[in-house]
Amino acid sequence: MKQNREYRKIDVAGLETRSDGDNSMIVEGYATTFNQPYELWHDSDYTVMEQVDGHAFDNTDMRDVIMQYDHEGRVFARVKNGTLRVEPDEHGLKISADLGGTEIGRQLYEEIKGGYTDKMSFGFTVKDSIRTEKRDEETGKTEILRTIAAIEKLYDVSAVSLPANDATEISVRNIGEGVIADVVQELNAAKERRRKIAIAKALLEV
Repeated sequence: MKQNREYRKIDVAGLETRSDGDNSMIVEGYATTFNQPYELWHDSDYTVMEQVDGHAFDNTDMRDVIMQYDHEGRVFARVKNGTLRVEPDEHGLKISADLGGTEIGRQLYEEIKGGYTDKMSFGFTVKDSIRTEKRDEETGKTEILRTIAAIEKLYDVSAVSLPANDATEISVRNIGEGVIADVVQELNAAKERRRKIAIAKALLEV
């Protein structure tokens, strides 16, 4: 994983094959969806959610996006040579790739066709985001929602190996990267401040 890049596998993003009646091996899917919050991280006091705004890709650099597997290794398709198309629509970031150009690409096509791989992810850098907080007074838990308003550059879209119910796990695995690490550090610092205040109050009451 590259430094300062963020990676997201979204639970509702999918990948499937399409037949054009020729020898092409086309796969289509969504690398992310719009305005559908997903969980990045939680503990007993906080839940950190995230969503991608429908206009986040309006001015994104997508001149040389590549398609990979788990964001690593060989290139299966590429915008520059016409084997990969990446464009946002009303649902999300739609991709269409011809995997017939390489042996490993044809292997991946068969895995997707057989249902062994059916989810996607994308690697990107954020230009602008909006953060809101909502506290549940009854439970005392705070929900933080980060809305990605503008994506500066899209580096890759990837077929991923993890099943849908591991979406939270992959976010936790990348918790040390970029803005999410900053959020978690800030939340932990706030918890420590509250702990010290509680101790001080208890001592004053003695």
